[in-house]
Amino acid sequence: MAEPGDPRSPDDDDALIGFASAESLQGRARAPEPPQPEAVDEAQREPGEEAPASRPHPIRASSIFEPSPGFEIHHHRPEPSAAPVIGGLNLYAVYALILFAVPTLGVSALIGLVAVTGRPGPDEPEARTHFIYQQRTLWAAAVAGVIGVILLAAPFALGVPLLFALALWTVIRGAAGVWTLKSGRAIRDPSSWWI
Repeated sequence: MAEPGDPRSPDDDDALIGFASAESLQGRARAPEPPQPEAVDEAQREPGEEAPASRPHPIRASSIFEPSPGFEIHHHRPEPSAAPVIGGLNLYAVYALILFAVPTLGVSALIGLVAVTGRPGPDEPEARTHFIYQQRTLWAAAVAGVIGVILLAAPFALGVPLLFALALWTVIRGAAGVWTLKSGRAIRDPSSWWI
């Protein structure tokens, strides 16, 4: 009995559906397939003659990007709603400013801080949790950044580990916020200092 995937197996269709055959992997041309017997109508067959055994042919799609005929998708995702706009910026843009705070040395975080400070938050409860989360992230990053810069002048350069931890915290918190917003969920505890 042949093992599954054995190229010598009579029911191995790997070469038919795009997989490499054993012959092609060894640099040999694949042996031509024997001609398939044509279908004989029941009325044309002689009495007592058995119908030839035929293998079902694989279903082929017209493109690799289209599903095969008969394939149906049984789940539907809800359409993402547009993110609420806060002071000319939507929630995704503020998260982008948070994430770009490290490479821009805090300049984008200051722009984000101006965008979320002193403005009323969105009315939707889900968007409101993201707004509060963004405000707390940006304010905490601003305060910790100022303290870190001041501590750079201190002996033993205490500001360096603080600024490094601040950079990690800001990126992790921004990425977690984007992930949660993209999945359509609210922030569980927007007033916490961690994720």
